[in-house]
Amino acid sequence: MHRYHALGGASLLVLGSALSLAPSTAEAQTALPAVTVDAPRATTARPAARKPAVRASARTQARPPSANPAPSASLTAGITPSVARALLYQAPTGQTETTIDRSQWDNRPAVTVADVLRESPGISVKQGNGPRDIGISIRGSNARNGFGIRNLVIFDDGFPVTQPDGLSRSDLIDPRAYGAIDVIRGPSSALYGNYATGGALNFRTRPGGSIDGAEYGVDSGSFGYLNNYFTYGKKVGNFEGSLFASDARGDGFIGNSWYNTQTVNFLGTLQATPDDRFTVKFINNNLDTRLPLRYTLDQFYLNPFQRGCTTGGNAAPGCATVTLNKNVFNTAAGTDVETAVQAGLGRTDRRTIVGGRWEHDFDNTTTWRNQFVFDDRNISQPTGGTSAIGDFPSYNYMSDVTKRGEIFGLESTAYFGAFYNTLTASSDSRFVMPGGNATLGRLQSNTWSDTTNYGVRAREELKLTPQLTAIAGIGWETTHLKGINSAYNYGTSPVPNPIITPTTADRQFQNTAPELALLYKLSPEWLFRARVATGYGTPQIGNLFVLSDGTPGNNTQLQTQKNLGYDLGFDWTPNSALKFSATGFYEFFRNELVSQATPVAGVSYMFNAPRSEHRGVELAADWKFYPGWRFTAAYTYLDQFYTEYTEDIRSQGAGGTVFSFNRAGNKIPGISPHELTARLGYEQMWGPLAGLGAFVEVQWKDSFYMDNANLQKAPGYELVNLNVHYNTDLQSDYFKSLSMYAEVRNVFNRTYVASANNISNSVSAVGLQGLSPTGSIYAGSPRAFMAGMRLAFK
Repeated sequence: MHRYHALGGASLLVLGSALSLAPSTAEAQTALPAVTVDAPRATTARPAARKPAVRASARTQARPPSANPAPSASLTAGITPSVARALLYQAPTGQTETTIDRSQWDNRPAVTVADVLRESPGISVKQGNGPRDIGISIRGSNARNGFGIRNLVIFDDGFPVTQPDGLSRSDLIDPRAYGAIDVIRGPSSALYGNYATGGALNFRTRPGGSIDGAEYGVDSGSFGYLNNYFTYGKKVGNFEGSLFASDARGDGFIGNSWYNTQTVNFLGTLQATPDDRFTVKFINNNLDTRLPLRYTLDQFYLNPFQRGCTTGGNAAPGCATVTLNKNVFNTAAGTDVETAVQAGLGRTDRRTIVGGRWEHDFDNTTTWRNQFVFDDRNISQPTGGTSAIGDFPSYNYMSDVTKRGEIFGLESTAYFGAFYNTLTASSDSRFVMPGGNATLGRLQSNTWSDTTNYGVRAREELKLTPQLTAIAGIGWETTHLKGINSAYNYGTSPVPNPIITPTTADRQFQNTAPELALLYKLSPEWLFRARVATGYGTPQIGNLFVLSDGTPGNNTQLQTQKNLGYDLGFDWTPNSALKFSATGFYEFFRNELVSQATPVAGVSYMFNAPRSEHRGVELAADWKFYPGWRFTAAYTYLDQFYTEYTEDIRSQGAGGTVFSFNRAGNKIPGISPHELTARLGYEQMWGPLAGLGAFVEVQWKDSFYMDNANLQKAPGYELVNLNVHYNTDLQSDYFKSLSMYAEVRNVFNRTYVASANNISNSVSAVGLQGLSPTGSIYAGSPRAFMAGMRLAFK
């Protein structure tokens, strides 16, 4: 279920200053003080102490009084259609939320979503399996997963881009397409359902009316990077639309990492009648990329950028290799050791999303919405000794009603909705043949799967006093996982005669997620927040069929992970020049789903840790301390550890002994305890140099453990980036404005770990723990020079 606001989840709002009843409480709807943005929240800016809802009303036309007018009570008499719709699009009241607006990345080369999300506290990013495949974590939620994005739900203009199996990928996210990003932090399944244990993200494209013309831009830089992009948007009569298209490519700074990717993103809204609005969404991304093998820490220290790794026979020291069977089904004919370049490893994927939304106003205070999304993920991924191949079409439907009014004389917003989504697919895992070009051989396994989620959600918001708002919500959901994994074993005979071993799964999970929150507006400067909420995430069907050694097998005992979280925080806005936010949180997990790399490249194993605890602090600051000068910072502290988990490990060799290790008190691997992004910038605001600006940025990520036994740490790093930019309006019949920028990244050329997946532990015959020689690391970019320009046309 989605609210048709930024996150497409629930429409959960407080009747604040937009009703002109209690202007001082409007800011209580945000976790950070209100931020002016270029794109409306799915498409309007949130209300603050500025003019109410101008962007929302710009998207709709005034209409005559409804045939079924709202009650004439004092609390609803001031509601007009434009005000009601503005409230419909606001951030969910009571959530711990940050909005990152376009101004924070508009004057820099934004290569991936990692370049912009670091501006929010609670966010951590790591390099995934591809140029724009970024692992995104909220409060460490996805840091312990091997690839893609899990444990949070992602939307694009309110349309879900997380499939029903809980997997999201950021390949289709070109930052140039968006005007703002909403970051919802903490367990949020009451609003967003399955997989929202960490929170949610909504990427908001710019509405056509704010673009009002065409823009062409180009970014280029070191390692062959080039991105040509085009944007067009208009509002004509009752229709408003925007189109974004880009072509990005590069050679990569690691061996075998060149790429070529194209993205299209369209949003259009038609005001068909005074009471009916129709919105259409289309996204398509094509990706062709080569992919290096992941490194062990020792290999990273020897050869971080995988230079000289052309062939396995005479590779340079530190090169990673993969072992391929010469006859592609067993070792009878021998094996060949090859590098990623030699084997031709990579990904060729396509993602297509088509969505439609219909909104109908019964009256000025009641809106009914229906939304349907078709999402098709098509993959071909020879990333190691095997290749994943499959097509994953999914369907997502939601319907909800939002009613504003009063209960017992108190301002009220009530919401109720239902949803259904499903994904049915058949995918293969095939052996990769030696000799290059990632030629595929015989079938290793086939998986047929069906994932279905359905449920209902309800929410009530009451303004108990002009200063105090209470929020209560609950969601109920059933998830059904059905699948058959057929593993093929060809034995050792020179003539293949496979034995097919099926493993079946038929699991049903029912989950309920309550949520309570209080907002207290002590004064226009101080807002206090308290929240207790729950989240849940079921395993994916693919997790049920992979063993700890990376081979197909029975892992169907996995359980739903659940967390109960407490948030306490405040926002302080003493004046227009300073905004400061602080949040402390404590979350208790049961059956936490933790992923770790296996000896098979590109394959991860999932297990449940019975109990664990996550706690931390999030700080954000925005200080304009002198005309033209601005300091921003986002800091996150995380302390996450097992409180109940015993890991059984079998010693090496046939018939090895099983040893048990108590992990209680150990840190959960993959979690960096300290992360900071800080920026100091200056903008010349007058005179002949008006529009010229520059900033220096520091990124710090602390070291973190990579294994359950806490034997090995991935090293931390500090990076410094320098940027200079220039913006000017143009006096022309054809051109509106020109933007230019240049940036040096990693000024001091630090060698650092950009991604380190969790690795498993080994044990000797006498019970001494060690580390499995599993590749998990990608290096980050060395010093890079980037530049770009953007020209806006009338």
